[in-house]
Amino acid sequence: MASPLFLCILLIICSYGAYIVAGAGPHGFVVVSTSSLFQPKDVCSTSAVTPRPDRAAVPLVHRHGPCSPSQSTTETCFAQALHRSHARADYIMSRATTQEDGKVSIPAHLGDSVDSLEYVVKLGLGTPAVEQVVLMDTGSDLSWVQCKPCNSSFCYPQKDPLFDPTKSSTYAPIPCGSALCKTLQSDRFGNGCTNNGTQCGYRVEYGGGSKTTGVYSNEALTLAPDVVIKNFHFGCGYHQGGPNDKYDGLLGLGGSPESLPVQTSNAYGGAFSYCLPSVSSGAGFLALGAPSNTSGFMFTPMTRFMHESTFYLVRLTGISVGGKQLSIPRKVFEGGMIIDCGSILTRLPDTAYEKLKSAFRAAMAAYPLLPDKYDTCYNFTGYNNVTVPRVALTFSGGVTVDLDVPNGVLLDDCLAFADSGPDDYVGMIGNVNQRTLEMLYDVGGGRLGFRAGAC
Repeated sequence: MASPLFLCILLIICSYGAYIVAGAGPHGFVVVSTSSLFQPKDVCSTSAVTPRPDRAAVPLVHRHGPCSPSQSTTETCFAQALHRSHARADYIMSRATTQEDGKVSIPAHLGDSVDSLEYVVKLGLGTPAVEQVVLMDTGSDLSWVQCKPCNSSFCYPQKDPLFDPTKSSTYAPIPCGSALCKTLQSDRFGNGCTNNGTQCGYRVEYGGGSKTTGVYSNEALTLAPDVVIKNFHFGCGYHQGGPNDKYDGLLGLGGSPESLPVQTSNAYGGAFSYCLPSVSSGAGFLALGAPSNTSGFMFTPMTRFMHESTFYLVRLTGISVGGKQLSIPRKVFEGGMIIDCGSILTRLPDTAYEKLKSAFRAAMAAYPLLPDKYDTCYNFTGYNNVTVPRVALTFSGGVTVDLDVPNGVLLDDCLAFADSGPDDYVGMIGNVNQRTLEMLYDVGGGRLGFRAGAC
Protein backbone atom coordinates (compact mmCIF):
# COMPACT_ATOMS: atom_id res chain seq x y z
CA MET A 1 0.00 0.00 0.00
CA ALA A 2 1.28 3.50 -0.77
CA SER A 3 2.44 5.69 2.11
CA PRO A 4 -0.03 8.19 3.64
CA LEU A 5 2.09 11.08 2.34
CA PHE A 6 1.96 9.74 -1.22
CA LEU A 7 -1.78 9.22 -0.88
CA CYS A 8 -2.23 12.82 0.25
CA ILE A 9 -0.37 14.06 -2.84
CA LEU A 10 -2.62 12.01 -5.08
CA LEU A 11 -5.83 13.28 -3.51
CA ILE A 12 -7.38 16.40 -4.98
CA ILE A 13 -10.51 16.57 -2.87
CA CYS A 14 -9.82 16.31 0.90
CA SER A 15 -13.33 16.46 2.25
CA TYR A 16 -15.96 14.07 3.47
CA GLY A 17 -18.23 12.92 0.68
CA ALA A 18 -21.93 13.64 0.80
CA TYR A 19 -24.56 11.86 -1.22
CA ILE A 20 -28.27 12.15 -1.88
CA VAL A 21 -30.23 8.94 -1.67
CA ALA A 22 -32.50 8.73 -4.68
CA GLY A 23 -34.32 5.54 -3.84
CA ALA A 24 -34.04 1.90 -2.92
CA GLY A 25 -33.27 -0.69 -5.52
CA PRO A 26 -34.12 -4.39 -5.47
CA HIS A 27 -32.45 -7.04 -3.31
CA GLY A 28 -30.81 -4.80 -0.74
CA PHE A 29 -29.39 -2.06 -2.97
CA VAL A 30 -29.80 1.73 -2.91
CA VAL A 31 -29.59 4.05 -5.92
CA VAL A 32 -27.49 7.08 -4.97
CA SER A 33 -27.00 10.38 -6.81
CA THR A 34 -23.39 11.55 -7.04
CA SER A 35 -24.22 15.18 -7.85
CA SER A 36 -23.30 16.43 -4.38
CA LEU A 37 -19.81 14.96 -4.65
CA PHE A 38 -18.64 17.95 -6.66
CA GLN A 39 -20.39 20.67 -4.63
CA PRO A 40 -18.60 22.58 -1.84
CA LYS A 41 -19.53 21.52 1.68
CA ASP A 42 -19.21 24.95 3.27
CA VAL A 43 -22.77 25.50 4.53
CA CYS A 44 -23.84 24.37 7.97
CA SER A 45 -27.13 22.48 8.09
CA THR A 46 -28.79 21.63 11.42
CA SER A 47 -32.27 20.83 10.14
CA ALA A 48 -31.94 17.09 10.79
CA VAL A 49 -31.05 17.36 14.50
CA THR A 50 -33.66 15.55 16.61
CA PRO A 51 -32.43 15.14 20.21
CA ARG A 52 -34.79 13.46 22.65
CA PRO A 53 -36.75 16.10 24.60
CA ASP A 54 -36.68 14.29 27.96
CA ARG A 55 -32.90 14.48 28.56
CA ALA A 56 -30.04 16.95 28.83
CA ALA A 57 -28.72 17.32 25.28
CA VAL A 58 -26.13 19.46 23.49
CA PRO A 59 -25.46 19.83 19.74
CA LEU A 60 -22.65 17.76 18.27
CA VAL A 61 -20.79 18.68 15.08
CA HIS A 62 -17.84 17.54 12.99
CA ARG A 63 -14.55 19.11 14.00
CA HIS A 64 -13.55 20.04 10.42
CA GLY A 65 -17.04 20.86 9.13
CA PRO A 66 -18.71 24.27 8.62
CA CYS A 67 -20.81 23.85 11.80
CA SER A 68 -17.69 23.66 13.98
CA PRO A 69 -17.31 26.72 16.24
CA SER A 70 -13.51 26.26 16.22
CA GLN A 71 -12.54 25.02 12.78
CA SER A 72 -9.09 23.57 12.25
CA THR A 73 -6.37 25.86 10.94
CA THR A 74 -5.41 23.28 8.34
CA GLU A 75 -7.56 21.07 6.14
CA THR A 76 -7.11 17.37 6.80
CA CYS A 77 -7.02 15.17 3.72
CA PHE A 78 -8.48 11.70 3.54
CA ALA A 79 -5.19 9.83 3.81
CA GLN A 80 -4.01 11.88 6.79
CA ALA A 81 -7.28 11.25 8.61
CA LEU A 82 -7.03 7.51 7.95
CA HIS A 83 -3.42 7.43 9.10
CA ARG A 84 -4.35 9.03 12.41
CA SER A 85 -7.39 6.79 12.79
CA HIS A 86 -5.31 3.67 12.18
CA ALA A 87 -2.77 4.82 14.76
CA ARG A 88 -5.55 5.42 17.26
CA ALA A 89 -7.18 2.03 16.64
CA ASP A 90 -3.87 0.20 16.90
CA TYR A 91 -3.13 1.95 20.15
CA ILE A 92 -6.52 1.30 21.73
CA MET A 93 -6.33 -2.39 20.88
CA SER A 94 -2.88 -2.57 22.44
CA ARG A 95 -4.14 -1.14 25.72
CA ALA A 96 -4.76 -4.65 26.99
CA THR A 97 -2.80 -7.50 25.41
CA THR A 98 -2.99 -11.04 26.68
CA GLN A 99 0.38 -12.58 27.50
CA GLU A 100 1.22 -16.26 27.35
CA ASP A 101 0.34 -16.73 31.03
CA GLY A 102 -3.08 -15.20 30.39
CA LYS A 103 -2.38 -12.03 32.36
CA VAL A 104 -3.11 -8.62 30.95
CA SER A 105 -0.32 -6.13 30.29
CA ILE A 106 -1.17 -2.42 30.33
CA PRO A 107 1.15 -0.15 28.30
CA ALA A 108 2.61 2.90 30.02
CA HIS A 109 0.80 5.54 27.94
CA LEU A 110 -2.77 5.91 29.04
CA GLY A 111 -4.66 7.68 26.26
CA ASP A 112 -5.25 7.38 22.56
CA SER A 113 -4.51 9.72 19.68
CA VAL A 114 -6.29 13.01 20.44
CA ASP A 115 -5.68 14.47 16.99
CA SER A 116 -7.73 11.69 15.38
CA LEU A 117 -10.93 12.72 17.19
CA GLU A 118 -13.57 14.16 14.88
CA TYR A 119 -16.59 15.44 16.82
CA VAL A 120 -16.94 18.40 19.16
CA VAL A 121 -19.58 19.75 21.55
CA LYS A 122 -20.01 23.13 23.26
CA LEU A 123 -20.28 23.19 27.04
CA GLY A 124 -20.26 25.85 29.74
CA LEU A 125 -17.64 25.69 32.49
CA GLY A 126 -17.56 27.73 35.69
CA THR A 127 -19.82 30.35 37.28
CA PRO A 128 -20.65 32.40 35.33
CA ALA A 129 -20.45 29.73 32.61
CA VAL A 130 -17.72 30.20 30.01
CA GLU A 131 -18.24 28.44 26.66
CA GLN A 132 -15.77 25.64 25.92
CA VAL A 133 -15.46 23.69 22.65
CA VAL A 134 -14.28 20.18 23.52
CA LEU A 135 -13.61 16.99 21.62
CA MET A 136 -15.92 14.08 22.45
CA ASP A 137 -14.28 10.71 23.12
CA THR A 138 -15.67 7.36 24.25
CA GLY A 139 -12.05 6.13 24.43
CA SER A 140 -11.05 8.58 27.19
CA ASP A 141 -12.17 9.10 30.78
CA LEU A 142 -10.64 12.26 32.23
CA SER A 143 -12.04 15.52 30.86
CA TRP A 144 -9.83 18.60 30.70
CA VAL A 145 -9.52 22.12 29.33
CA GLN A 146 -6.60 24.50 28.97
CA CYS A 147 -6.43 26.93 31.89
CA LYS A 148 -5.01 30.38 32.50
CA PRO A 149 -2.22 31.26 33.21
CA CYS A 150 -0.53 29.31 30.45
CA ASN A 151 1.78 30.84 27.86
CA SER A 152 2.40 29.67 24.30
CA SER A 153 5.32 27.53 25.45
CA PHE A 154 3.05 25.30 27.51
CA CYS A 155 -0.37 25.60 25.86
CA TYR A 156 -1.32 25.30 22.19
CA PRO A 157 -3.28 28.08 20.40
CA GLN A 158 -7.06 27.89 20.66
CA LYS A 159 -9.84 30.07 19.28
CA ASP A 160 -11.50 30.79 22.63
CA PRO A 161 -9.81 32.53 25.58
CA LEU A 162 -8.20 30.16 28.08
CA PHE A 163 -10.46 29.18 30.97
CA ASP A 164 -9.61 31.39 33.96
CA PRO A 165 -10.42 29.57 37.24
CA THR A 166 -9.89 32.76 39.26
CA LYS A 167 -12.97 34.30 37.65
CA SER A 168 -15.29 31.43 38.62
CA SER A 169 -17.05 31.42 41.99
CA THR A 170 -17.47 27.63 41.90
CA TYR A 171 -13.92 26.54 41.02
CA ALA A 172 -12.00 24.53 43.63
CA PRO A 173 -8.81 22.46 43.26
CA ILE A 174 -9.10 18.93 44.65
CA PRO A 175 -6.81 18.49 47.68
CA CYS A 176 -3.89 16.14 47.48
CA GLY A 177 -4.49 13.11 49.69
CA SER A 178 -8.27 13.27 49.27
CA ALA A 179 -10.29 10.22 48.26
CA LEU A 180 -10.80 11.66 44.78
CA CYS A 181 -7.07 12.16 44.34
CA LYS A 182 -6.36 8.61 45.52
CA THR A 183 -8.86 7.28 42.97
CA LEU A 184 -7.11 9.30 40.28
CA GLN A 185 -3.78 7.77 41.29
CA SER A 186 -5.18 4.22 41.23
CA ASP A 187 -6.64 4.83 37.77
CA ARG A 188 -3.17 5.84 36.52
CA PHE A 189 -4.05 9.48 35.82
CA GLY A 190 -2.35 10.87 38.92
CA ASN A 191 0.73 13.09 38.82
CA GLY A 192 1.52 13.47 42.51
CA CYS A 193 0.91 16.73 44.33
CA THR A 194 1.32 20.26 42.98
CA ASN A 195 1.48 23.77 44.47
CA ASN A 196 3.64 22.86 47.47
CA GLY A 197 1.91 19.53 47.92
CA THR A 198 -1.57 20.91 48.52
CA GLN A 199 -3.36 20.18 45.22
CA CYS A 200 -3.98 16.96 43.29
CA GLY A 201 -2.01 16.77 40.07
CA TYR A 202 -3.10 14.87 36.95
CA ARG A 203 -1.31 13.71 33.82
CA VAL A 204 -2.53 11.99 30.66
CA GLU A 205 -0.30 10.95 27.76
CA TYR A 206 -1.94 10.06 24.47
CA GLY A 207 -0.83 7.62 21.80
CA GLY A 208 -0.44 10.34 19.17
CA GLY A 209 2.16 12.22 21.22
CA SER A 210 -0.22 14.68 22.89
CA LYS A 211 -0.17 15.13 26.64
CA THR A 212 -1.80 17.25 29.30
CA THR A 213 -0.83 17.95 32.90
CA GLY A 214 -2.32 20.24 35.52
CA VAL A 215 -4.54 20.33 38.60
CA TYR A 216 -7.45 17.96 39.15
CA SER A 217 -10.34 20.26 40.05
CA ASN A 218 -14.03 20.69 40.83
CA GLU A 219 -16.23 23.03 38.80
CA ALA A 220 -19.79 23.62 37.61
CA LEU A 221 -20.48 22.16 34.15
CA THR A 222 -23.39 23.62 32.20
CA LEU A 223 -25.01 21.49 29.49
CA ALA A 224 -28.06 23.70 29.00
CA PRO A 225 -29.36 26.86 30.70
CA ASP A 226 -31.30 24.76 33.21
CA VAL A 227 -28.91 21.77 33.41
CA VAL A 228 -25.88 22.39 35.61
CA ILE A 229 -23.69 19.62 36.98
CA LYS A 230 -22.15 20.73 40.27
CA ASN A 231 -18.71 19.58 41.43
CA PHE A 232 -17.72 18.11 38.08
CA HIS A 233 -14.20 16.70 38.35
CA PHE A 234 -11.94 17.74 35.48
CA GLY A 235 -8.35 18.57 34.65
CA CYS A 236 -7.35 22.23 34.63
CA GLY A 237 -4.48 21.95 32.17
CA TYR A 238 -1.41 24.16 32.54
CA HIS A 239 0.98 22.21 30.33
CA GLN A 240 -0.11 20.65 27.03
CA GLY A 241 2.01 19.25 24.23
CA GLY A 242 1.84 17.38 20.94
CA PRO A 243 -0.33 17.75 17.81
CA ASN A 244 -3.31 19.74 19.11
CA ASP A 245 -5.34 22.22 17.10
CA LYS A 246 -7.90 24.88 18.02
CA TYR A 247 -10.17 22.99 20.44
CA ASP A 248 -10.36 23.96 24.14
CA GLY A 249 -10.11 20.49 25.68
CA LEU A 250 -11.62 17.02 25.79
CA LEU A 251 -14.79 15.43 27.19
CA GLY A 252 -14.25 11.86 28.40
CA LEU A 253 -17.18 9.45 27.93
CA GLY A 254 -15.42 6.20 28.88
CA GLY A 255 -16.36 3.85 31.71
CA SER A 256 -13.85 4.79 34.43
CA PRO A 257 -14.80 6.90 37.50
CA GLU A 258 -13.33 10.10 36.02
CA SER A 259 -15.68 10.14 33.01
CA LEU A 260 -18.76 12.34 32.64
CA PRO A 261 -21.26 9.41 32.50
CA VAL A 262 -19.90 7.82 35.69
CA GLN A 263 -19.72 11.13 37.56
CA THR A 264 -23.37 11.86 36.70
CA SER A 265 -24.61 8.30 37.27
CA ASN A 266 -26.72 9.28 40.29
CA ALA A 267 -28.69 11.72 38.17
CA TYR A 268 -28.65 9.95 34.79
CA GLY A 269 -28.01 6.29 35.64
CA GLY A 270 -24.64 6.25 33.87
CA ALA A 271 -26.43 6.25 30.50
CA PHE A 272 -25.71 8.54 27.57
CA SER A 273 -26.27 8.62 23.84
CA TYR A 274 -25.16 10.49 20.76
CA CYS A 275 -26.00 10.74 17.09
CA LEU A 276 -23.26 11.46 14.56
CA PRO A 277 -24.52 13.35 11.49
CA SER A 278 -24.41 11.70 8.07
CA VAL A 279 -22.03 14.33 6.63
CA SER A 280 -19.56 16.83 8.09
CA SER A 281 -21.85 19.75 7.22
CA GLY A 282 -24.64 18.41 9.43
CA ALA A 283 -25.23 18.33 13.18
CA GLY A 284 -26.11 15.65 15.70
CA PHE A 285 -26.40 15.59 19.48
CA LEU A 286 -24.95 14.25 22.73
CA ALA A 287 -27.42 13.49 25.53
CA LEU A 288 -27.13 12.27 29.12
CA GLY A 289 -29.49 9.67 30.52
CA ALA A 290 -31.74 7.12 28.85
CA PRO A 291 -35.01 8.20 27.22
CA SER A 292 -38.19 7.37 29.10
CA ASN A 293 -39.42 5.48 26.04
CA THR A 294 -36.92 3.14 24.35
CA SER A 295 -39.40 1.46 22.01
CA GLY A 296 -37.53 2.80 18.97
CA PHE A 297 -34.25 1.14 19.96
CA MET A 298 -32.80 -2.30 19.33
CA PHE A 299 -30.49 -3.54 22.10
CA THR A 300 -27.49 -5.85 22.26
CA PRO A 301 -25.55 -6.83 25.40
CA MET A 302 -22.58 -4.57 26.22
CA THR A 303 -19.61 -5.31 28.48
CA ARG A 304 -16.17 -3.89 29.30
CA PHE A 305 -13.09 -4.66 27.23
CA MET A 306 -11.16 -7.19 29.34
CA HIS A 307 -9.76 -5.32 32.39
CA GLU A 308 -9.98 -1.90 30.70
CA SER A 309 -13.01 -0.18 32.19
CA THR A 310 -12.72 2.69 29.70
CA PHE A 311 -13.86 0.81 26.60
CA TYR A 312 -17.32 -0.55 25.72
CA LEU A 313 -17.49 -3.95 24.02
CA VAL A 314 -20.25 -5.67 22.00
CA ARG A 315 -20.34 -8.98 20.13
CA LEU A 316 -20.70 -9.05 16.36
CA THR A 317 -22.12 -12.32 15.02
CA GLY A 318 -22.69 -11.72 11.31
CA ILE A 319 -22.55 -9.39 8.30
CA SER A 320 -24.73 -9.12 5.21
CA VAL A 321 -24.07 -7.30 1.92
CA GLY A 322 -26.82 -6.57 -0.58
CA GLY A 323 -29.31 -8.52 1.53
CA LYS A 324 -27.19 -11.69 1.53
CA GLN A 325 -25.67 -13.09 4.70
CA LEU A 326 -21.93 -13.73 4.42
CA SER A 327 -20.57 -17.12 5.37
CA ILE A 328 -18.37 -16.22 8.35
CA PRO A 329 -17.82 -18.64 11.26
CA ARG A 330 -18.96 -17.11 14.54
CA LYS A 331 -15.64 -17.91 16.19
CA VAL A 332 -14.07 -15.24 13.98
CA PHE A 333 -15.87 -12.61 16.09
CA GLU A 334 -15.05 -14.06 19.51
CA GLY A 335 -12.72 -11.16 20.35
CA GLY A 336 -15.64 -8.73 20.37
CA MET A 337 -15.92 -5.20 18.95
CA ILE A 338 -15.06 -1.98 20.76
CA ILE A 339 -17.51 0.85 20.04
CA ASP A 340 -15.41 3.94 19.38
CA CYS A 341 -16.62 7.36 18.23
CA GLY A 342 -13.02 8.52 17.68
CA SER A 343 -11.93 5.98 15.07
CA ILE A 344 -13.07 6.50 11.49
CA LEU A 345 -13.12 3.00 9.99
CA THR A 346 -14.64 -0.18 11.32
CA ARG A 347 -11.92 -2.79 11.80
CA LEU A 348 -12.83 -6.45 11.36
CA PRO A 349 -10.84 -9.67 11.91
CA ASP A 350 -9.06 -10.84 8.77
CA THR A 351 -11.56 -13.47 7.64
CA ALA A 352 -14.57 -11.20 8.16
CA TYR A 353 -12.92 -8.28 6.40
CA GLU A 354 -11.87 -10.32 3.36
CA LYS A 355 -15.40 -11.76 3.03
CA LEU A 356 -16.96 -8.30 3.29
CA LYS A 357 -14.52 -6.74 0.84
CA SER A 358 -15.01 -9.52 -1.69
CA ALA A 359 -18.82 -9.32 -1.53
CA PHE A 360 -18.84 -5.52 -1.70
CA ARG A 361 -16.48 -5.44 -4.69
CA ALA A 362 -18.60 -8.02 -6.49
CA ALA A 363 -21.72 -5.94 -5.87
CA MET A 364 -19.92 -2.81 -7.14
CA ALA A 365 -18.24 -4.47 -10.12
CA ALA A 366 -19.82 -2.00 -12.56
CA TYR A 367 -17.64 0.83 -11.22
CA PRO A 368 -13.85 1.21 -11.64
CA LEU A 369 -11.61 0.84 -8.61
CA LEU A 370 -8.94 3.39 -7.72
CA PRO A 371 -5.94 1.16 -6.94
CA ASP A 372 -3.66 3.92 -5.68
CA LYS A 373 -6.03 5.54 -3.18
CA TYR A 374 -7.01 2.97 -0.55
CA ASP A 375 -7.97 -0.68 -0.34
CA THR A 376 -11.46 -0.42 -1.88
CA CYS A 377 -12.12 3.00 -3.45
CA TYR A 378 -14.11 3.89 -6.55
CA ASN A 379 -13.98 6.39 -9.38
CA PHE A 380 -17.55 7.64 -9.86
CA THR A 381 -16.58 10.35 -12.35
CA GLY A 382 -19.08 10.45 -15.22
CA TYR A 383 -21.84 8.64 -13.28
CA ASN A 384 -25.02 10.49 -12.37
CA ASN A 385 -26.18 7.67 -10.12
CA VAL A 386 -24.53 4.64 -8.55
CA THR A 387 -26.14 1.56 -7.03
CA VAL A 388 -24.69 0.77 -3.60
CA PRO A 389 -25.37 -2.46 -1.68
CA ARG A 390 -26.80 -2.25 1.79
CA VAL A 391 -24.49 -3.46 4.57
CA ALA A 392 -25.98 -4.80 7.81
CA LEU A 393 -24.25 -5.82 11.03
CA THR A 394 -25.79 -8.47 13.29
CA PHE A 395 -24.95 -8.44 16.99
CA SER A 396 -25.54 -10.89 19.83
CA GLY A 397 -29.20 -11.21 20.72
CA GLY A 398 -30.13 -11.30 17.03
CA VAL A 399 -30.02 -7.49 16.61
CA THR A 400 -29.41 -6.51 12.98
CA VAL A 401 -28.48 -2.90 12.23
CA ASP A 402 -28.73 -1.56 8.67
CA LEU A 403 -26.00 1.00 8.10
CA ASP A 404 -26.91 4.29 6.46
CA VAL A 405 -26.41 4.17 2.68
CA PRO A 406 -24.18 5.59 1.49
CA ASN A 407 -22.76 7.70 4.36
CA GLY A 408 -22.52 4.85 6.85
CA VAL A 409 -20.79 2.57 4.34
CA LEU A 410 -18.66 4.80 2.09
CA LEU A 411 -16.22 7.54 3.03
CA ASP A 412 -14.77 9.67 0.24
CA ASP A 413 -15.88 6.94 -2.22
CA CYS A 414 -14.04 4.25 -0.21
CA LEU A 415 -15.40 1.29 1.76
CA ALA A 416 -15.28 2.38 5.41
CA PHE A 417 -13.85 -0.89 6.73
CA ALA A 418 -10.35 -2.26 7.38
CA ASP A 419 -8.82 -5.38 8.91
CA SER A 420 -7.97 -5.49 12.62
CA GLY A 421 -5.68 -8.50 12.60
CA PRO A 422 -6.00 -12.25 13.18
CA ASP A 423 -9.35 -13.94 13.74
CA ASP A 424 -10.55 -13.97 17.36
CA TYR A 425 -8.75 -10.64 17.92
CA VAL A 426 -10.72 -7.62 19.08
CA GLY A 427 -12.21 -5.38 16.40
CA MET A 428 -13.70 -1.90 16.43
CA ILE A 429 -16.89 -0.19 15.24
CA GLY A 430 -15.80 3.18 13.82
CA ASN A 431 -17.74 6.40 13.57
CA VAL A 432 -18.66 6.13 9.87
CA ASN A 433 -20.79 3.04 10.56
CA GLN A 434 -22.47 4.89 13.45
CA ARG A 435 -23.67 7.84 11.35
CA THR A 436 -27.38 8.77 11.69
CA LEU A 437 -27.85 6.15 14.43
CA GLU A 438 -28.58 7.15 18.00
CA MET A 439 -26.10 5.07 19.99
CA LEU A 440 -27.49 4.58 23.51
CA TYR A 441 -24.92 3.39 26.05
CA ASP A 442 -27.10 1.95 28.81
CA VAL A 443 -24.20 1.13 31.13
CA GLY A 444 -26.36 0.26 34.13
CA GLY A 445 -28.43 -2.11 32.02
CA GLY A 446 -25.37 -3.64 30.35
CA ARG A 447 -26.64 -2.98 26.84
CA LEU A 448 -26.08 -0.82 23.74
CA GLY A 449 -29.07 0.54 21.86
CA PHE A 450 -29.43 1.55 18.20
CA ARG A 451 -32.10 3.93 16.89
CA ALA A 452 -32.16 4.54 13.16
CA GLY A 453 -32.58 7.94 11.51
CA ALA A 454 -31.98 9.97 14.69
CA CYS A 455 -30.06 12.81 13.00
